[in-house]
Amino acid sequence: MAIDRRQFVRLAYAAPLLSLAGCANRTVSKPYSAHVVVIGGGFAGATAAKTLRLLAPDIKVTLVEQNPVYMTCPTSNWVLAGLKSNGDLRVDYQALMKKHQIEVVIDQAVAIDNDRKQVSLRQGGRLHYDRLILAPGNDFIWDEVEGMDASKPDLIPHAWKAGRQTETLRRQLMSMPENGRVIIVAPQNPFRCPPGPYERASLMAYYCQRYKPKAKIVILDHKRGFSKQSLFMQGWRRLYGYGTDRSMIEWISIADNPVVSISDKRQLETDFGDRFNADVLNFIPRQKAGSLAQQTGLTDVSGWCPVDPVSSESRLMADIHVIGDAAIFKGIPKSAFAANSEAKACAFAIVALLNGDRPTDPLWMNTCYSLLSSDQAISVSMVYKLNAEKQIIKVKAAGGISTKTDKASLKQESLYARNWYQSITHDSFL
Repeated sequence: MAIDRRQFVRLAYAAPLLSLAGCANRTVSKPYSAHVVVIGGGFAGATAAKTLRLLAPDIKVTLVEQNPVYMTCPTSNWVLAGLKSNGDLRVDYQALMKKHQIEVVIDQAVAIDNDRKQVSLRQGGRLHYDRLILAPGNDFIWDEVEGMDASKPDLIPHAWKAGRQTETLRRQLMSMPENGRVIIVAPQNPFRCPPGPYERASLMAYYCQRYKPKAKIVILDHKRGFSKQSLFMQGWRRLYGYGTDRSMIEWISIADNPVVSISDKRQLETDFGDRFNADVLNFIPRQKAGSLAQQTGLTDVSGWCPVDPVSSESRLMADIHVIGDAAIFKGIPKSAFAANSEAKACAFAIVALLNGDRPTDPLWMNTCYSLLSSDQAISVSMVYKLNAEKQIIKVKAAGGISTKTDKASLKQESLYARNWYQSITHDSFL
């Protein structure tokens, strides 16, 4: 049974916040002297810090983030189509500090000593913790493709972390020839925001349709299929002629023929010797957990962090909880909504553990909107729970996908997408 997307989002946020409402001003029967340090101020880290303060005001919470302003990856693809600016993606930590009394330290965490329960900061300070929440996000794997490394963002931007590279990619799109060719190289799973490359292709096509109608966007995909594939392809057919000789978008699976080299002239070569030339090349590398997680020994052979799904506590180190993109929550996509949901569950678990109680099994939610054009969008929503074996499974008859393809319904979805962004940003940072 599919539920209305607006109803899902309303319930997704209302349920946790109603639960927290009774906790924010409650009298804690057992006074805490605990200190929880949160490293990483994205959707996962900010939500965890805020939720801990709402649940247990007697817990000291310190958020460590190296940037005073966070650039949200959700809706960053909209910048490429001129529907937003980079300035619209900026959020800061003033509300977390002033409204929720969270200590925010603008510095980089460079080392974790879990034996001493200490975090070392680049500027020389140290923070002691009783419990540590690590939300380091993702990092990139650079050594698989010859000629490609982290030093070429101005030539070949990945733009998979919003900010400067997003603007670079937009400028390249705007300045390419009228009949230019954009190549997006999509990575293998798992990676941050599974539908992201395909929303990006949609919005690049939207821009080109208006300003460069002879241009083409080619997606070279290291997978055999992708998130919301049927929904995207339906939209591409309606809007951009997909499947015809006039299509602005072409999708090619290179799962058995991966990219092996990229030249400074934006020519890439695959394992079978196929060559592709681009005027704009958007290469999105394969991904792994953020470098601090790797350095600390919290990752397994997959490059990601295995955790106990009940508490988000690392399976490799006690008293350290990992949430967001870096963590393995098998079956749940790596998204801002999922990170927000994981953070709330983690905060509940930490309060229980500090109280000497056993955490209860959580529920997680995810919803993902993708724009096809300025006023058409698609979405998918899901609820997850643990089965008897403590494996994450989808809740039957919960969530749903876009099913209507008339213009009015698709436009309504685009309005939901805008409202969703405002809601999750407020819920996490304000």
